[in-house]
Amino acid sequence: MSKHRLDPLLRPNSVAVMGASKRADTIGEWALKNLNIGGFKGRIYAVNPSYDEVQGHACFATLADLPEVPDLVVFALGDQRLEAAVDAAIAAGVRAAVIQSTLVLDDDSLPPLKDRIQKKITAAGMIVCGANCMGFYNVRDYVWTCGFDSATRAAPGNVALISHSGAGMSGIIDCEERLRINLAVSAGNELNTTMDEYLDFALDLPETRVVGLFIETARNPHGFEAALRKAAQRRIPIVALKVGRTEESARLTLSHSGALAGDDATYEALFDRYGVQRAHDQDTFTTMLIMFAELHPVGSGGLVSLHDSGGERQLLIDLADAAQVPLTVLEEKTLRQLEAVIDPELPAVNPLDAWSRGGPDAAEQMTRGLTLMMQDPGAAMGVVFHDRAPFGKIYPAYLTYMQRARADAGKPVALVSATQGSGSDTAAVTSTHAGYPVLDGVSQFLSGVKALFSYRDFLLRDDIELSVPDPEIVKRWQNRLREGKAFEELESLALLADFGVPTSAPLAANDEESVVSAAMKCGYPVVLKTAQAGLLHKSDQAGVVVGIIDEQQLKQMYSLMRGRLGDAVLISKVADAGVEMILGVKHDPQFGPVVLIGFGGVLAETLADVQFALPPFSAEHARRCIDRLKLRALLDGVRGAPAASVESFCLAAEQFSIMAHALRDVLSEIDVNPLIVSAEATVAVDALLVGRDRRKEERAKT
Repeated sequence: MSKHRLDPLLRPNSVAVMGASKRADTIGEWALKNLNIGGFKGRIYAVNPSYDEVQGHACFATLADLPEVPDLVVFALGDQRLEAAVDAAIAAGVRAAVIQSTLVLDDDSLPPLKDRIQKKITAAGMIVCGANCMGFYNVRDYVWTCGFDSATRAAPGNVALISHSGAGMSGIIDCEERLRINLAVSAGNELNTTMDEYLDFALDLPETRVVGLFIETARNPHGFEAALRKAAQRRIPIVALKVGRTEESARLTLSHSGALAGDDATYEALFDRYGVQRAHDQDTFTTMLIMFAELHPVGSGGLVSLHDSGGERQLLIDLADAAQVPLTVLEEKTLRQLEAVIDPELPAVNPLDAWSRGGPDAAEQMTRGLTLMMQDPGAAMGVVFHDRAPFGKIYPAYLTYMQRARADAGKPVALVSATQGSGSDTAAVTSTHAGYPVLDGVSQFLSGVKALFSYRDFLLRDDIELSVPDPEIVKRWQNRLREGKAFEELESLALLADFGVPTSAPLAANDEESVVSAAMKCGYPVVLKTAQAGLLHKSDQAGVVVGIIDEQQLKQMYSLMRGRLGDAVLISKVADAGVEMILGVKHDPQFGPVVLIGFGGVLAETLADVQFALPPFSAEHARRCIDRLKLRALLDGVRGAPAASVESFCLAAEQFSIMAHALRDVLSEIDVNPLIVSAEATVAVDALLVGRDRRKEERAKT
């Protein structure tokens, strides 16, 4: 295995515990005890001037008294003593440390302890886990540094878990034996070692089959994205539990896109780009990790399920529909084979209730029923839905169903109970580790199936080479946008047109004669819009008149508008009837531009039916985003209306994303609302653009 920057921290040859203690249930006791329990194969040093020996290890008064400089120091000390201990470790040349304390002093001076420690370790080049963390478990290399009681776990494991939350780590790995951990890290507040570095390390471990991230925020955004890219390239799935869904970034935005694209939208787009599967609670998070770690690879098709209850079978149908998990429609051949196996009063259908009369042949009927369904060409995986036996036990026959069905069909299969209850069975652990996961909770399982299918589909995506914009056009607009101003509609649409996004190509006018001339060039019917400077949302001020059919009506409408909003107007031809869509960009302070795709017009404000994507992306990716919209059916035509040209909109979205990427450093936000998607074409008819003055941003930071 190649060397990694984090080796002194996560794979040390020697460890010293400063503050090693004989007092029961203290961090000093457990930090030393866990190194022993974990089977650390290097040299262990206890450091505490109060003892000569702790837990069978000779105890030294100071770091300077050790026979060598340890690779890693675990600080099991209170914050009042920590700064001096860090100074001593730096002076000794220690390369790595674990700081579990909070670095908060009640009577602290300025700068505060955390800032002082961070400055010192950064200057020294020391690699630190924490502070405010619970340490880490490198199970595969036998390095446990946690200062709390721990469950036993065997090396090497196949799941890596990296968590900003200490309880988000220990509350999972210490309570769930079905997870085989190879690396678990409580990153804490990441003084100088961030989640992406631990993720990069985990991806290099040969046993890692899946990585779980309990994430608050990416403190090194570029490194985080690079680590996700590495995971995608190595085809190692990532499951993320992202907390802190705030809308803070939308507070001061001018466009609809900015208001809709809060902090969480960027992570949705980031996860979509790299195939990260997202969980929304810890139960689902854990279930997904088990399923990715233990199930055989999932092929094409949907889910087939075996039941011994008609009611629970119906419940699964309802829950699978809500979870958007496809249930396989069995072929006629499979249905005929099932009819020959199950009792005649039972319907041969997926999901299959194969239990009716019982009797000596019941177990064989269940096994054959599951096997036949899993052998169907439309089945990607199977599941046995059976409740636990009394006291949480598992009937051996249930495991036999799975083992025989997988042997005959060669497809993954799991056993799921509607609820675990208060009991447990070691068979659940051993079966799971043998590749036949035993899981609890229908909804959590279906979320896991959806994640498996989603990741399968992600791996099938083709990389499509995108066009490169004209460098002269990019340079010209970079110079304009870096002024950091809001641009009027005419110039905003001109930018879009330069990057290949179809627009209504409005003409400017500022008196009656030029208004009439512009209308003649465009061709009636026309749209009349105010071009009053600083008026960002024209329709809110009755500054838009659509469908003017002749010169007389045009003069009348212009006269009324000029009296209220000034002489300057825009004239454009009325777009063909169609569906109103929106494209937008919001600059995320961590990851740069994120593109918004959704339904426009008033729907953008009322329903917020939108998806998010990181630019640049292809028309095919735009279509995937559109297909996830709740109102997707509107684009297919309703009540006799023709279907909208989804293809033309996706091509426009592709060009829009190329523009957003090319101008990423100077574009703050842009709102193209609406784009009219007719049966033949897509046309952007309004736009609001705000440049990004990076010099002003830097001044605001200082």
